[in-house]
Amino acid sequence: MALWPEAITKGALHIVSTPIGHLGDITLRALAVLQQAALICCEDTRHARPLLDRYGIGTPTHALHEHNEASVTPRLVERLRAGDAVALISDAGTPLVSDPGARLVDAVTAAGLRVVPVPGASATLAALVASGLAPHPFTMLGFLERKGKERENQLALATRLPHSVILFESPNRLVDTLRAIAEITGGQRHVAVARELTKHFEEIRRGTLTEVAAYYEATPPRGEIVLVLAGAVAVEPSEDGLRAVADALREQGLRSRDIVRTLMDEHGASRNLAYRLAHDT
Repeated sequence: MALWPEAITKGALHIVSTPIGHLGDITLRALAVLQQAALICCEDTRHARPLLDRYGIGTPTHALHEHNEASVTPRLVERLRAGDAVALISDAGTPLVSDPGARLVDAVTAAGLRVVPVPGASATLAALVASGLAPHPFTMLGFLERKGKERENQLALATRLPHSVILFESPNRLVDTLRAIAEITGGQRHVAVARELTKHFEEIRRGTLTEVAAYYEATPPRGEIVLVLAGAVAVEPSEDGLRAVADALREQGLRSRDIVRTLMDEHGASRNLAYRLAHDT
């Protein structure tokens, strides 16, 4: 008896989530899709082999990664047009989340063909729900740039957002990233580092940025890492401080309505307070 009869949709690209470590974390539907598809596109066919062999899946595979996605995509679109069902998997978790596949999905949708999501394991959500931090809303930024202005901008954004932020990081850069965020925020912001999720040496370390950075400086980490950063706490502006800003703006010749807008947009003042201070001469 089939795991899931008629699991596939002919002529559709199936985005299949696979385990992030533990091979038991795959759905019956995902297994059925992989069995019934005409082709499985893998980020790395060698990496996919243990999973496929574990469940006796003999479907043909083809590599699709950042270096060949542009050249492979047109041929895959033609196979879909011909009615083949194609499955896309990444090395772990949900494809396209910091993994190849976006170009293929864009081409498939542009061709008017169907994309079918097959949900499952996600390192992002696993880390978030185990972090002990507010689970929603959240922003997922993925891997940071290694250096340069773009990295500085990403760190600035991550520390400024008022809700939980999820980052991916390599073991050899984790401490530097924690230290860099601590330098911006003061070091007392809470963070959770989820390492080797669902694997034998799974570890979730929670604490302030300073505490967690010190721990991993003394105990160098290994494996796959997801970092969950607590959101920035909004600081209510004081009325005296806002009055000083309004007086300075008035001396610069700004009109009352411009002072109101500046107090609200740039300093977080309520409309009523901004209006009163702008007209308080």
